Amino acid sequence: MLRKFGFSQYESQVFEVLASSSEPLDASLIVKYSGVPKAKIYEVLSRMVEKGLVLDSVSEKKKLYTALPLNLVIEKLTKEFEENISQLKDNTYQNNRSDDRVWSLKVDSSIQLQCKQLLQEAKHSIQISVWKEDFQAFLPILIEKEQSGVKVEALVVGDVQESLLSSLHILSPNEEHRRLEKNRLIIIDEETILFAGVENDSWQAMLTKSKPFVKFFVEFFYHDVVLTKVTKKYEDQLMNDEEFKHLLLRLRY
Repeated sequence: MLRKFGFSQYESQVFEVLASSSEPLDASLIVKYSGVPKAKIYEVLSRMVEKGLVLDSVSEKKKLYTALPLNLVIEKLTKEFEENISQLKDNTYQNNRSDDRVWSLKVDSSIQLQCKQLLQEAKHSIQISVWKEDFQAFLPILIEKEQSGVKVEALVVGDVQESLLSSLHILSPNEEHRRLEKNRLIIIDEETILFAGVENDSWQAMLTKSKPFVKFFVEFFYHDVVLTKVTKKYEDQLMNDEEFKHLLLRLRY
């Protein structure tokens, strides 16, 4: 029985001898009846005393041992087993290995569904850069998340109401901007990113938790926010300068 609860063969043999004896035994008698080697007996007895299954005493300068009554042993092992099961249920184990995989996703409808799911899963922060049409589709989720305490920062290409979110940056595209292909960038809790773009008239996306990619796209997002604010404030000067205009229009947004 004891071996099923993790006790060794020697520990089980010692307990069996002591439990079946009507009187306490010394080490030499335990060796004789249990078959445990003499060189191991004191080590085994010490472990059993530490585990609370054996009691020891000194009588007439001789150390004697006796077993805890079997009904108490059963009660003790049952209680410890139940406590271990309870602790196991309460523990939550997390895989702390970093996930550097980059997943590819195609088809616009699938990408939009993945975007919505990511937004729903956000617990702390959302950074999102999209064009007007996508923003309108995601807006109910963004408002709900912001109201629940999630920090939401949005960059939108196209004319939308500025009061919809507390941190909303708007780029009103001119004719040159309208020729740019659309894209989506969603960053969730600064841990997960989805970046999607159009290639050969088809949407394609990458999804990853890779820390270098996440760090890059977080900086990428704020890079676009700064450019949007600068362009909005100094648009006339910049667009009238051919060199700056050429550089600005080559940027992603």
